[in-house]
Amino acid sequence: MTASLSLSEARRIALAAQGLAKIRPAGPVTARAVGRTFAQLQLVQIDSVNVVARSHYLPFFSRLGDYDPGILHTMAGRKPRRMMEYWAHEASFIRPEHFQDLLVWQKRSWVGAHHLEPHVRQDMEDRVLAALSAGRPMTASELTAELGHEEAADRGNWGWNWNIVKRVLEHLFEQGRISAASRTPQFERKYTLTSRVVPDIAAPSGTAEDSLDRLMDAAAQAHGIGTVRCFSDYFRTPVKAGAESVRRLVQAGRLLPVSVRGWDRETYKHITAKVPRRAEGRALLSPFDSLVFERRRLEELHGFHYRIEIYTPAAKRQFGYYVLPFLLRDGIVARVDLKADRATGRLLVRSAFAELGAPADTAVELAAELELMAGWLRLQDVVVWPVGDLAGDLAQAVADRAEGRVGPLGHRPVR
Repeated sequence: MTASLSLSEARRIALAAQGLAKIRPAGPVTARAVGRTFAQLQLVQIDSVNVVARSHYLPFFSRLGDYDPGILHTMAGRKPRRMMEYWAHEASFIRPEHFQDLLVWQKRSWVGAHHLEPHVRQDMEDRVLAALSAGRPMTASELTAELGHEEAADRGNWGWNWNIVKRVLEHLFEQGRISAASRTPQFERKYTLTSRVVPDIAAPSGTAEDSLDRLMDAAAQAHGIGTVRCFSDYFRTPVKAGAESVRRLVQAGRLLPVSVRGWDRETYKHITAKVPRRAEGRALLSPFDSLVFERRRLEELHGFHYRIEIYTPAAKRQFGYYVLPFLLRDGIVARVDLKADRATGRLLVRSAFAELGAPADTAVELAAELELMAGWLRLQDVVVWPVGDLAGDLAQAVADRAEGRVGPLGHRPVR
């Protein structure tokens, strides 16, 4: 028989699978804890936006609290690497064991190398590979200088006005022939041969379907519960092939068909998924956090309609430029538009909005989370702007914390 789950149970399964159902552990965050979290998530999306912090830093703060982002640099930049860059949901840090499987199923050709004349592209590929084979990891600009390549800027050119060197580098990156050894402080990739990043990586075993099954199984573990579309979206693999993969995983006993009351789509729970009795977590979530990847899933699980308004004209934004959802226990209860003003040492809350039915302690708990984030970012103050229906209560809660009228977890001390 198909197991029947309540919406609350489905939420708790999803939060536990994402490492967001528990209170954060006390004490310093170790490299081992960061590694365990990454293994649980399977991937972390990369984005250059640095309004609060680089997007791949935030999921670890959400789950672990104040940790050293240098741990990620070590995991991605030193041997043996526990994370590497490739295309997945979008540009992402992935577990190296997924790399060869993703090569089979990630088919991207939008960087513009295919617009080059074949002989021009081949000549540049040969030169790039020769330079990277002979030398150190280099950025696109360093490699352009190394090759002595000169090219007139074409402001109307497709592909962010990339020159031929950059377009060929990205083409080779997509093919898996080169990879990112590290990133510069300006967030530029330093390219090198993939064999130098993961020298012992094995070719995928079995068929293309086996590769997809491994990716879908990993996605289902990271989600805990979901639909074919949820699991396919995690690594951005084809939905039609994903449906066949799900059937194979059901037959293999890796996925269990379940029904969630109120949902009208076929749903599956991973065999390893836990159903905690309650969710106790608290977190500000990056706009690129894997919990909020798939918007329909987010709305069905949490009743939370969300979109990133970075590319929306300012006058048309509803909530702000860089809005982070606020998770409290088993629900997303508020959203805040944040900016780390590093010049003045302040974490700016440029708007704060509560969701319908947000619990009474939302402002108090959010103030505690903002204080924790400010400390992690090495900022001295949290400043709340008077924008949004939660702003007044949040400003008071922040002031209470600054004056010592609340305890370290957001609770008022007994007097």
